[in-house]
Amino acid sequence: QVPLVESGGGLVQAGGSLRLSCLASGGTFSSYVMGWFRQAPGKDREFVAAITRSGGRDDYADSVKGRFTISRDNAKNTVFLQMNSLKPENTAVYYCEAHSFMFIRRSTSAYDFWGQGTQVTVST
Repeated sequence: QVPLVESGGGLVQAGGSLRLSCLASGGTFSSYVMGWFRQAPGKDREFVAAITRSGGRDDYADSVKGRFTISRDNAKNTVFLQMNSLKPENTAVYYCEAHSFMFIRRSTSAYDFWGQGTQVTVST
């Protein structure tokens, strides 16, 4: 088990920024590919970004590319999602997820562990 706890969500105006954090409290954090997903009301959970074990490679959904940045600090067992130029359509619960395969995956079904999520609300 790898308990994951997200934080950093909140209410922000359009154009603003938020930085999400996800702390892993068990397992060997550096052995997991980490991803961020989000789920808006009435919609399926969707891929946002992911990062390899070492942090050397990342991947983003087209809708957030250039505005969001994923990073990780393996010494602190933490993955981050810096979100800039936020839009109302970015409103959702954001989840961090972990899987132990080597490569980045965009499907939430490929991930083994996930947190409870943190709410991000972007107002107009």
